[in-house]
Amino acid sequence: MSTTPPMLRIRNLHKHYGSNPILRGIDLDVARGEVVVVIGPSGSGKSTLLSCINFLEPFDTGEVRIDGEPIGWCGGGEGSRVRQSERDLDRLRASVGIVFQQFNLFPHMTVLANLIEAPTQVLRIPETQARARALALLEKVGLSGKAGAYPGELSGGQQQRVAIARCLAMQPKLMLFDEVTSALDPELVGEVLAVMRRLRDEGLTMIVVTHEMGFARDVADRVVFMDGGVIVEQGPPAQLFHRPNARRTREFLGKFANTDERATTLASAPPTGDPPGPLPPSNLVSP
Repeated sequence: MSTTPPMLRIRNLHKHYGSNPILRGIDLDVARGEVVVVIGPSGSGKSTLLSCINFLEPFDTGEVRIDGEPIGWCGGGEGSRVRQSERDLDRLRASVGIVFQQFNLFPHMTVLANLIEAPTQVLRIPETQARARALALLEKVGLSGKAGAYPGELSGGQQQRVAIARCLAMQPKLMLFDEVTSALDPELVGEVLAVMRRLRDEGLTMIVVTHEMGFARDVADRVVFMDGGVIVEQGPPAQLFHRPNARRTREFLGKFANTDERATTLASAPPTGDPPGPLPPSNLVSP
């Protein structure tokens, strides 16, 4: 058994909206370099879990630690807890990239400006270094010719790849992907999944919420099935997809029996646009 501390550690995580429980005691560890894919029906708490990891959604009880450091709450006097300062939250959030269904790009900025905004303003990286890394990342996601374009001039798949590159520009320890292909036309899904697959091959720690079952089977180190705010079952893709233990898991996966091959093919396809390049070396940017 590995003695290396996990990149992410979640213990007894609970989250309510009013009287409605969304997360009911989540325990989850994610190792460095591991790719965990979270699947489950709509309303099972998957997206809320991602938002709680970097405290975009404050959780009610429990603990989240990123690289050993708690995020969100810290201990107060006599066993109480207090919310961390915004400065500490911003510092911790900078180490966790999150990509949503919506691209959330600044429409009035060029692609290049979108990529260098956070590194220069948040990390205080010199603009020349931030620009060099941004251009290398655009090459990586197959968009080196789009640095001067505006988001409105790009396809949905291209905008989502820019959103991924923008997160990578912050050199995160952990990347979260929340249904990043669900808002895309089917023919654009493959170019985004292909970028994510290359990130996996390069050892980036990732948690991916998706309905692309073939992609999950092909890319994940571990698949987590959630329903009703709890983790019902988890395990390697071969075990969970072919020999699930829980009846609820079998029922859910039965609905996707005809989509596995499509998603696997999409994940293997290269993105459209410029050919991708290698991940730029981290020494381009000094944290």
